Amino acid sequence: MLTVLIDYGAGNLHSAEKAFQRMARETDAGDVMVTSRAEDVARADRIVLPGDGAFPACKSALTEDAALFDALIESVEKKGKPFLGICVGMQLMARSGHEYETVAGLGWIDGEVQRIEPCDRSLKIPHMGWNDLVIETHHPVLAGLDTGDHAYFVHSYQMDVAQPGQRLAFCEYGGEITAIVGRGTMIGTQFHPEKSQSAGLRLIANFLKWTP
Repeated sequence: MLTVLIDYGAGNLHSAEKAFQRMARETDAGDVMVTSRAEDVARADRIVLPGDGAFPACKSALTEDAALFDALIESVEKKGKPFLGICVGMQLMARSGHEYETVAGLGWIDGEVQRIEPCDRSLKIPHMGWNDLVIETHHPVLAGLDTGDHAYFVHSYQMDVAQPGQRLAFCEYGGEITAIVGRGTMIGTQFHPEKSQSAGLRLIANFLKWTP
């Protein structure tokens, strides 16, 4: 089994790579590699799309390599390989993002990425640090996670999900902030599981063993 983390120049993947490799060893889930090669994505059994930075820049970087982008679409949309988006990688699953300009997303989740507007004006943006998860929907990748578990967030924009069933968890930060989305063979986390200690490592382990 092979899990690939796509390197498209949108963030430092070192901590994510180490976390996924650790949990792959502990769960006997095969190999993990970071790659920018279309052929590696095409042969992977599971795909992870991280992302740090602005939505437009990440979308542009993702589509710049046509072969890599085509391999991602073929693997996820047509072959139904398990997919995990992290941070902006999750946001790119939406229909569109509205950071600086309106940019089309991948359209895998019925949602729009909008700037966080907390009702409490004393709350700072970006939303940065630890926050409690509120689990809304059972999902195999969330097995063993409970409402109240902590996750680490760093973001100024969040996904407004149009179909409630596609939002699996949220956190409170001057209002409800989407934390986890999912549909079919795809799941995404706004927080960084690789930086979220025990809860994040459990989620990674669950994803590595997930067979939807």
